Amino acid sequence: MRPKYCSLNLLLVLALLVLLSACGGKSGTEAEAAGSGKLKKLVIAEPLHYAGYLPLYTAQREGYFKEEGLEVEMLQAAGGAHVASVVSGDAWGVIGGPESNALANINNSDPIIAVGNVVNRANVYLMAAKGTAPAGSTKDELKAFLAGKKINAGRHGGTPNLLTQYLLLELGLDPQKDVRLLEPADGSTVVAMVQQGAAEVANGAEPQISDGMGKGVWDEPFYKFHDLGDYAYSVLGVKQSTIDKDPETVQKVVNALVKALKAIKEDRTLAMEVLKAEFPTLSDQAAEASLDRAYEDLLWSPDGQISEEALDKDMDVMIKTGIYKAEYTYDDLVDMQFVNKTAK
Repeated sequence: MRPKYCSLNLLLVLALLVLLSACGGKSGTEAEAAGSGKLKKLVIAEPLHYAGYLPLYTAQREGYFKEEGLEVEMLQAAGGAHVASVVSGDAWGVIGGPESNALANINNSDPIIAVGNVVNRANVYLMAAKGTAPAGSTKDELKAFLAGKKINAGRHGGTPNLLTQYLLLELGLDPQKDVRLLEPADGSTVVAMVQQGAAEVANGAEPQISDGMGKGVWDEPFYKFHDLGDYAYSVLGVKQSTIDKDPETVQKVVNALVKALKAIKEDRTLAMEVLKAEFPTLSDQAAEASLDRAYEDLLWSPDGQISEEALDKDMDVMIKTGIYKAEYTYDDLVDMQFVNKTAK
């Protein structure tokens, strides 16, 4: 009788191995999601930690991602590594400019596609060392002021850098000859560089603006790129293969993002709570100034939509500065199916 028992035991072992093999075929995040009550873990890369991404931080802190069965981690990846981390698979998604995605998509068989809007204004401001800002804002006055200046323009190829070059060209200045462009990969150094005299003019956003004002490094910005109007500045992007293979997860992330955008729009108190939690070293005065600027300048997208006009303005800056020379279409870079479903 023993051989029969051995055969039965062997069959049970083989069945168990098949079951374990099937489970082992899933990725780490999928296996966790399959477990009872466990959250699917995702990583979204950001180029720096700043107030513009407040909707994503809100979705984290208020549990909007958790409600969708997700645990989202934000990964800071400076110097353009935020896009590279998605291409390499180290991050599930990326928050940044669609123009950066467009550059990464050249000769890429698995392009990065924008699935939701976050920052719908050109969130870049120019500040001059305290007490040195130009007296006026006409083209002639700005041209005369900027000529010969050391300008911290930010990472080469990044949107703040491109917008700075775009303005110089519009003013009739050669960015490579008529000014000295400083292009540090780490955008968080902007206050320190002006404070130490390494730069005379810098571009930046909140909370850097209020931080620099609080430290007496500069006064109010003398130029605001948000005047360009609707502008796809920071979008949520994922690879096309992610959209094709796992649209359910993309939908869940977009659901949480759109919910956070609406919450921020309607509840300034909530926005302040998240801002203070994410930037605990900001003074109350700086935090208030940061939010005042965001609401006044209509910084955040109200619903996650990316319009063709907003994308075209972003890409126009890329093309005019000579960084991007390929063709593009809206459908190559944007997929609004998930945002559209949140409105139903």
